[in-house]
Amino acid sequence: MEKTVDWDEALHLYEKVIACEGEAQQIRATLRVGRLSNLAPDNVLERTVPILVELLGSPLHSSSPSIQEAAAYCLSRLARKGDGSLATIIGQSGVVSCLLRLLSESQSGFSRRVLIKCIWAIVTFSSLSRAIVVRNGGLEIVLNLLASCMDDTRRYLLEILSALALLREVRRVILSLGGIPLLVEAARSSSMVSRARAAQAIGLLGVTRRLRRMLVDLGVILVLIELLRDGDTSTKLVAGNALGIIASHIDYIRPVAQAGAIPLYAELLQGLEPLGREIAEDVFCVLAVAEINAISISRHLVRILQGDNDEAKAAAADVLWDLSGYKHSVSIVRSSGAIPILVGLLQHGSDEVREKVSGAVAQLSYDEEDRVALADAGVIPLLVNLLQDESDELKDNAAEALINFSEDALQRHRISETLNTPSFQNMQNRLIRIRASDEHMVRSLGHMSIEQLTWDPELD
Repeated sequence: MEKTVDWDEALHLYEKVIACEGEAQQIRATLRVGRLSNLAPDNVLERTVPILVELLGSPLHSSSPSIQEAAAYCLSRLARKGDGSLATIIGQSGVVSCLLRLLSESQSGFSRRVLIKCIWAIVTFSSLSRAIVVRNGGLEIVLNLLASCMDDTRRYLLEILSALALLREVRRVILSLGGIPLLVEAARSSSMVSRARAAQAIGLLGVTRRLRRMLVDLGVILVLIELLRDGDTSTKLVAGNALGIIASHIDYIRPVAQAGAIPLYAELLQGLEPLGREIAEDVFCVLAVAEINAISISRHLVRILQGDNDEAKAAAADVLWDLSGYKHSVSIVRSSGAIPILVGLLQHGSDEVREKVSGAVAQLSYDEEDRVALADAGVIPLLVNLLQDESDELKDNAAEALINFSEDALQRHRISETLNTPSFQNMQNRLIRIRASDEHMVRSLGHMSIEQLTWDPELD
């Protein structure tokens, strides 16, 4: 039968060794605490932290491993346990300044590795401890070490950098010290969690025009494509968002698509995460500014509309709704074969799908050739029926489309019986007022300069 460990008694014995025994015994006992940390309860381990902090601050001796190395090893093991609460306690214990001092003074490769791993554990498992490391000069020390370190500890240094880079003040320092290439390297290598953090920082940096160009020159598009393709769910969301930020400049729309982004965003659109669908929708609307991209995107959207995923179909219809407003995308939507599918979904789709489809149909109805295609696909009776629907959005979109048909001399006869119905006239009057309001807004904006509309101090 397995013997139950009295952890309070074990802690008392450890305290006795630290107080009364020599350094060799202290080192053995401290290393043993580290090895047993996965078994010990957190409340007992928390009481060992002050002891380990004191050991780190003790005078240096020539023994190897030293008591400082043993204490750093033990703290590293403790920081990695549980939900990160121990890592936060360790980070707030005053140990960070001691670890960084020892790291700066360290000459031994083994000692440096132990200290780096301890700092890595603290910032990886405790977001609250990252600011403490930065305030104690940890960022500069990490950047200096990365300038010369090429052994296996480089991975831990890059992961420390990616964790710290989530802080805004750190990103500023990284930029001023020329550390952007290191951040891209962090997104390219090391653990997936760390790469996702680096990608998030890259996305935040990529908002500005100058840094976006620098990141692209460093090869960040392919780095983010790889994360979007191979990452776990959360990594794909972060990488997809960051890549969308990079793509939001006319110079990078084509390179992002040429790197293989469109099929990956189509996968994101079909995923289970609502945020992923939102990101994919937004990026598709950016990439579709280039006509060749819009053709490829439309093919993927048609395929999704023919599937059985209602959330994905609603998202795809929403993208088509937006794309229908692009000059080149009007003919692209029609030639993609989407219109008969949209009309079918308007009749048989779920409520959410029908609402999104009705918006796309309303937008398409502004084009003469699309009105012909929509009418030939049988949309008009469906739109008339939607005027009686309970959903205000469906009724508004149906009325908008029917008004466009009524203003078309070649199509007006198809809805002649509907023109005098109270429901249609009420919708028509309401939309006339909305259009007048929109035109007034456009005229007001016309008095503003392009510079006033687009100027952003962060972009220059």
